[in-house]
Amino acid sequence: MQLDRAPDLVPNGPPGLRVERVGMDRFDEVRDLNEAVFGEGRVIYRLDRTDLTFLLASVGDRAVGYKVGYAETATTFYSAKGGVLDRWRRTGVARALLVRMEDEARGMGYARFAYDTFPNKHPGMTVLGLAAGYTVAAAGYNAAYRDVRLRFERDL
Repeated sequence: MQLDRAPDLVPNGPPGLRVERVGMDRFDEVRDLNEAVFGEGRVIYRLDRTDLTFLLASVGDRAVGYKVGYAETATTFYSAKGGVLDRWRRTGVARALLVRMEDEARGMGYARFAYDTFPNKHPGMTVLGLAAGYTVAAAGYNAAYRDVRLRFERDL
């Protein structure tokens, strides 16, 4: 896991937005954001995934969003979860996290990128995926979330 890279300032987001890859030593920040955004402490079910990647988005010294992903297959990187604090939505933070996660996956040698979303609960991720050139690869009803689940994919 490459963690020596400096945080990147993001030009198309709120002034001072930085997105950085972080290690398990900063997992508490990710969990706190997850709690604030989704109201639950569990970020993902397993932390022993291949190429597990955490990104944190910050403005100044405030963490405002996160993204977590890992290898789904030898060629596909899966963005498992992410969120942005309400105040920072629709400002480019989610897009910056998605772009950086794609860059990380590409840098690790993955050829394809995928994520799932629940459009009735999180319509912004549907709009973002379509705007970013993703295609809907699968759709179905998820009884646990009581919502339609869409799978977005694209080549890197």
